[in-house]
Amino acid sequence: MLLEGKNAVIYGAGGSIGGAVARAFAREGAAVYLAGRTLQSLEKVADQVRSAGGAADTAQLDALDEHQVDAHAEGVAAKAGSIDISVNLISQGDVQGTPLAEMSLEDFMQPVVTTVKTMFLTSRAAARHMIRQGSGVILAFGGYGDPLPNLGGLQVAFGAIESLRRNLACELGPHGIRVVTLQTGGVPESIPADFQARDAIAEQIARRTMLGRAATLDDVGNAAAFAASDYARTMTATALNITCGSVVD
Repeated sequence: MLLEGKNAVIYGAGGSIGGAVARAFAREGAAVYLAGRTLQSLEKVADQVRSAGGAADTAQLDALDEHQVDAHAEGVAAKAGSIDISVNLISQGDVQGTPLAEMSLEDFMQPVVTTVKTMFLTSRAAARHMIRQGSGVILAFGGYGDPLPNLGGLQVAFGAIESLRRNLACELGPHGIRVVTLQTGGVPESIPADFQARDAIAEQIARRTMLGRAATLDDVGNAAAFAASDYARTMTATALNITCGSVVD
């Protein structure tokens, strides 16, 4: 198993992508510590992990609150003995469908503030423990590609995360810590089933790819497990392109 004996903290683990990553990590042998705002959704993922024979722990917290994030990381490190993997999959709270020229400042800044703040706080909390142990992997999610209209501040947020990822990799590399982005071009399965434009968006995402399909939730989970494993031990300060060819490196 790729992650046997590893301890992974997943923020936003109650969401569809967070759940997929948690299940993949647990399948590969990691003990998963699921964190997020909604305990019910976290427990649902934890039950799935446990029913498959994995180990899962849940904690309700707000990843925008540095005291909660730090306290949770301290608790995980004390209980498990290490934090080997940290993944931030918190929902960005982005507002889409409005042109920038017509968007309010609050709606534009919402995903930027949420994404950058949670990534900084969760990475900082994990890094403090990883530095002491001399190893660890921090994963970001999103990446960026060609601009698309009416996405509000979402792509700006992803661009900021890429800058932060580079800085983290530079500073943490000497301590044996890797920082990698999972770069997607959109995951249609993560769009709520009752969202009116779900099918149209899914078709648009697939049409932009070279493979004629979009990444699935399982694809994201599998890529995350690989990126967090020693098979990817030479990868840091980079993005793992899982866009099915919608972004060309």
